[in-house]
Amino acid sequence: MTQWSLSNHALVSASPEQLNHKQVQKARGGRQLTLHLMQKVTRALNAAVAARLDKEAQAAFVAYPHRQLFNYAKNHDPAWIDPNEPIVPMPPSP
Repeated sequence: MTQWSLSNHALVSASPEQLNHKQVQKARGGRQLTLHLMQKVTRALNAAVAARLDKEAQAAFVAYPHRQLFNYAKNHDPAWIDPNEPIVPMPPSP
């Protein structure tokens, strides 16, 4: 979320499901979530990112699995390299 410069509100508004600000804040704060909520937040993140990209970048975008977004998820791989790194927008320089 931070890498893509997404706010809590951006995830809530992009979510096709019922997701509220409190749930997103818990996820962002590092609180352990249930599998169902991890998947819900992941779907919202993928939707929010896809909505920000142009057609070319959308074709190259690889959806994030929940096990790579949450380090306590089963089968999390700490050595995983983000395949979307080339299309992540650069943060504005100060």
